[in-house]
Amino acid sequence: MSARGDRFITPRSPVEGLSRRKLSFLPVFAQAVAAMAPAGAMTVIPALVFPTLVFGSTGPNLVVTFGAAMAVVVLVSLCLRPMAKRMAAVSGLYSYTAKGLGQRTAITVGWSAIFGYALVAMASLLVVATYAAQLFANLGVPVAEPRLFMVLVVLAAAAAACFLMVRGIQVSAWFTLLIESSSIAVLAVLMIVYFAVNAPKVSFASVFAWNGNSDSVWIGIVVAVSAFVGFESPTTLGGEAYKPFVSVPRAITWTPIVAGALYLLAATAQDVALHEAPLAVTASSTPLSDLFAQSSPVFAAILDLGIAASWFACAIASVNALVRIFFCMGREGVAPRSVGRTHPVFRTPSTAIMVVMPVVAVVPLAVIISGASPAEGLVNLFMLGSYGYIGAYILASASLPFFLRRIGEATVASWVLGAVTALALTAVLWQAATVSVQAGGTQAFIYGGLLLASAVFALFLHFRRPERLASVGIYDETRESDLFLGKPVP
Repeated sequence: MSARGDRFITPRSPVEGLSRRKLSFLPVFAQAVAAMAPAGAMTVIPALVFPTLVFGSTGPNLVVTFGAAMAVVVLVSLCLRPMAKRMAAVSGLYSYTAKGLGQRTAITVGWSAIFGYALVAMASLLVVATYAAQLFANLGVPVAEPRLFMVLVVLAAAAAACFLMVRGIQVSAWFTLLIESSSIAVLAVLMIVYFAVNAPKVSFASVFAWNGNSDSVWIGIVVAVSAFVGFESPTTLGGEAYKPFVSVPRAITWTPIVAGALYLLAATAQDVALHEAPLAVTASSTPLSDLFAQSSPVFAAILDLGIAASWFACAIASVNALVRIFFCMGREGVAPRSVGRTHPVFRTPSTAIMVVMPVVAVVPLAVIISGASPAEGLVNLFMLGSYGYIGAYILASASLPFFLRRIGEATVASWVLGAVTALALTAVLWQAATVSVQAGGTQAFIYGGLLLASAVFALFLHFRRPERLASVGIYDETRESDLFLGKPVP
């Protein structure tokens, strides 16, 4: 509290140590873009939804699947926007939920979001290794030990990502924006050239075909949602953004809409292309690359480079968001206090980064060393990651009207929007989990175990560490210096 006793002003921010009010809109927008990895998702996710590997002989309609995924994600963005306009959060959905549905529910959201970010980051590193190996294959460069090569790529990518994140969010954000912009441009040109060359053989009949298999659509939507997850990651930059109440809401509103339009175009293109492709291509771990390689190995190699670069940017952005939630938990005392430390020079959550990155890297390394199919590994990682994100989205969306009611701004529209979004997401998650369990999948049980563990931990805090539970939901509060010195103190 300040000497004036104003409860809205504090002499020190609870997230002291992070670089405050430095990021302009473009780096904030870059965080959302990189976390979604639109260039990589445009090529990898539709190819994972399509093949017989996941759905048997009757895969879902790609356009319907991605259209449904886009609709539910836009609803989530509409729920998050009002909260982002009123609170400079550093831990995003975790903090919003604490102020809406309470601290115990926030623990579940925080664990779920961390789980989602981590799984997508793991999948991203696996994609980088897979497409780096494919790049050399398309260039005709022999690799004596492909698995060893992929292990080295994962280690190098993880080390490079760690360096960029410790160095600063501004550096990593601009780097990832450059990568994504270049990758999207490259992929767009390659797709245009491919369809121009193959125009006489192109038929759009499959785009509008419906096979009546609704089970595959539910799982397809969950996998397709993984192409959008991360759009909300700018909500973890509320303390570092220059104008958080403007730039953060703008980024989380427009990113899923623009990316969704790109995904629908990519889904249409790949639906056409993959229906005409041989079975060996559609069952491949890198189907689009193999498809391009039939026409031009050089084009395929350029595609591989663009995809690998995009997913490398995604790994950075996902971990950037994850560690800020972890950092806040450390400051609150619900995680080890050490992860709440910041770098004395770069003002980043460096301890959290150094703790998280080895864990993120070890899973793709295990997949590669075990000899498992990269495509199967990616489907499992993306599905698990989507469960984590969707679970966090459900509770964060449901918290909207309660959040607004707490500050006296609740409306009928906010109650309707929160309820509709939460119910829609719950229906998607429930149906996909049911289909997955019936098919023998274990992803739903793993995520269910995480939810149970988070609830048990929240109860432990409630009864044994109530003062720590009460501190959950910290955010970048207004300082006296913000009002009286004319500019924020770093």
